[in-house]
Amino acid sequence: MKLVIVESPTKCHTIKKFLGDDYLVMASKGHIRDLATSGKGGLGVDIPNSFKPTYIVNKDKNKIVADLIKAKNKADEVLLATDPDREGEAISWHLASVLGLDVKTTKRLEFHEITRKAVLHALENPRTIDMDLVSSQETRRIIDRIMGFELSTLLKKKIHSLSAGRVQSVALKLITDRENEVKAFVPQEYYSISAYFKGCEAKLYSYLNEDITIKTEQEAEEIVDLLTNKEFLITSKKKSIRNVEPKPPFRTSSLQQEAFNRFHFSTKSTQKYAQKLFELGLITYIRTEGIGYAEEFIQQGKEYVAMNFGKQYMQSEKVYNELQTKENNTLAHEAIRPTSLENTPKQVMESLDNNSYKLYRLIYERSLASLMAPKKEEVCVIFFETSGYKFKLEGVKTIFDGYLKISSNEKDEEKDNNIDQFAENDVLKAEKILKEQHFTKGPTRYNEAKLVKMMEDVKIGRPSTYAPTISTLLEREYVKSEKGVLYPTDQGILTIERLSSYFPEFMDTSFTAKMEKDLDDIHLLDGSREKVLNNFYVEFEPLYEKALKEMPGLELNFSGNICPICGKNLVFRKSQYGVFEACSGFPNCKYVVKTKEEKPLEISDEICPRCGKHLVVRKSLHGEFLACSGFPSCRYIKGQEEKKEVIYADKLCPKCSSPLIIKKGKRGKSDFLACSKFPSCRYIETIKEEEK
Repeated sequence: MKLVIVESPTKCHTIKKFLGDDYLVMASKGHIRDLATSGKGGLGVDIPNSFKPTYIVNKDKNKIVADLIKAKNKADEVLLATDPDREGEAISWHLASVLGLDVKTTKRLEFHEITRKAVLHALENPRTIDMDLVSSQETRRIIDRIMGFELSTLLKKKIHSLSAGRVQSVALKLITDRENEVKAFVPQEYYSISAYFKGCEAKLYSYLNEDITIKTEQEAEEIVDLLTNKEFLITSKKKSIRNVEPKPPFRTSSLQQEAFNRFHFSTKSTQKYAQKLFELGLITYIRTEGIGYAEEFIQQGKEYVAMNFGKQYMQSEKVYNELQTKENNTLAHEAIRPTSLENTPKQVMESLDNNSYKLYRLIYERSLASLMAPKKEEVCVIFFETSGYKFKLEGVKTIFDGYLKISSNEKDEEKDNNIDQFAENDVLKAEKILKEQHFTKGPTRYNEAKLVKMMEDVKIGRPSTYAPTISTLLEREYVKSEKGVLYPTDQGILTIERLSSYFPEFMDTSFTAKMEKDLDDIHLLDGSREKVLNNFYVEFEPLYEKALKEMPGLELNFSGNICPICGKNLVFRKSQYGVFEACSGFPNCKYVVKTKEEKPLEISDEICPRCGKHLVVRKSLHGEFLACSGFPSCRYIKGQEEKKEVIYADKLCPKCSSPLIIKKGKRGKSDFLACSKFPSCRYIETIKEEEK
């Protein structure tokens, strides 16, 4: 028997089905080890000893590791099949270390989609663990640990901020900088002028063949008065054909942006639904910067388009060649695409929840559209002139729909304007000439989609970090989201002000971008791990030591009351639960003012049958109930003394092979069979008449 270790439990059943009974597939459930919190500063890193890390098994992974060791001892061979990225490579190395596997010989399986063909191909073409990639991940983790621990300790002590980090804090600075730009912007007034001919609107384009800007209402009125009742000559009418190419394939960031714009999915939700689609084998790997396809998929796309829409809808060979995945892509990842075009959205609809279906349809249509011919438009531009003023009328008509044949994501906005009613050298008067007031628009605040785009543009973080970074900023209450728009909170602004003052180099986007390049160089160019760490530490640590001594703390917000215990002033403080009043002498005096009196419990005459204490009246969403006053030591609740009897059916779950049990239907519904491993397996089936 051979043991295959993956990251996610969801993959186990699917991959096991591909590999057969000779294989046992188990999941590590992500990282099994992390840096210890021992040593100087709790960093888990011996800095003088070449930044040597100390790793420990995560507490919540002890049982998983124990089970993996047992399985490994019984297996003839262990194959590591964690995700095909920097973190996945590190997980494989940690697994090899904990399980006592030889890094030089242990087989590493790499597949970018969970399909039979991809898994079997990986099995036939194994590699070994890429230690350069592991070194790159370890370097990133050590830098993030040093920055994260030391900055977080500093900020907690000085201004009560909860955390800081290499990517998190720079992303927060983007949001606060944009907020400052929004507040500093002063809108400028300007005017546009339109002339209407036979119901069509032409806009003022130029004066004496030069661009014109109208800044005041008086200027606008003078032009309107001058041109009213004037005759206009059509000096030019030109038609042209233009191609509108389909949008490129999805990578992680563009998928998050489009899902937010179309469905208002948060980046975190998009990654959750995409992960589910990946584990179901419907799409390729979801953490990617690639925008190309495998040659096999392009060939499949050509045949699918030709068969279903006709050869006229196929892209050019030049574009097909440009779309093919290049070897120098990060880990040669493809763009996010369906694993097969035969899995149409309609065919998979019933097996997906509504949001996962929406995301799959978005990916499917974008991928197929990118392999299709461009849309062709006929553009007609007409110029009307009088007294040196030139007005422009544009009409657009689709003459070939191209990729729009499949894409429901884009609207075909035509502006035909009945353009054929006008001819060159026609002379006519405007039906009306109108002015319209406008104001220049300043920078807009980020929403999640725009923030991801900016993080990608300035190279902050990687596809795997965009969603967690935004989630952390919201959870720490450095940022709030109102109708999808991100605003920095007072605490977020204060945090960035202090960090920018004492760590200006590290709050600059160029630092994070350079760090990502250095990490890539460790992997791709055999760069020096120790050099990267030394350069970082020599620059960062003196700034940290200086900030410890010089960064000011928060000004105390005195309440005007006196502590009844030690006589010092009471102050208002803030916690994750809100504002409270406490002694300024903390931690020597820990007096806190109670915000409300706690009501005494209503004691019942009944005695707990388990521990002998009185039962008390408690309340829940469903009403009052009697429970033991010894909670949480005793969890007795009256009326729940007996567990319901579990009735096993004489059948096994077809998904995980666990026994099926009989469940009672609610509200008069029939009984049904369900997997006994719920909630890890959610298989259910109705009971047939002959089985009842």
